[in-house]
Amino acid sequence: MYKRILVATDGSTLSKKAVTSAIELAATCGAELIAIKVVPRYPQAYFEGSIPLSSEEISRVEKQWTESAQAQLATVEKNAKAKAVSTKAITVKSDVVSDAIIAAAKKHKADLIVMASHGRKGIKRLLLGSETQQVLTHSHIPVLVLR
Repeated sequence: MYKRILVATDGSTLSKKAVTSAIELAATCGAELIAIKVVPRYPQAYFEGSIPLSSEEISRVEKQWTESAQAQLATVEKNAKAKAVSTKAITVKSDVVSDAIIAAAKKHKADLIVMASHGRKGIKRLLLGSETQQVLTHSHIPVLVLR
């Protein structure tokens, strides 16, 4: 059925459930699992008049984000290995999470993208956006959304 399943993680509880489901699906199908964590390129100030970050502070934050991503992906790999699922873990730096997920799915020839949805509504959705919605809207690869 599926040969390569890409699962996106952000470390949240819902995301961990999606990872678990993706591992189970990959084990059932005999598919390879590609786990992706997207990290921002650099810290950004969103408000006029905010305090600019020094280059040392930016480097420290970027290093922290990368290490956190690697730790999350290592957990995914460990859990997949326990189910005998072949896994490739990738960290991608991008300011647009949905674009990075779609590009990675194309690059790695994924048959399916698995993501969690936080189910935000109203003003929260407007302010925080929905990466899952963007992937659903723009991906030509099937997307499995879990809550």
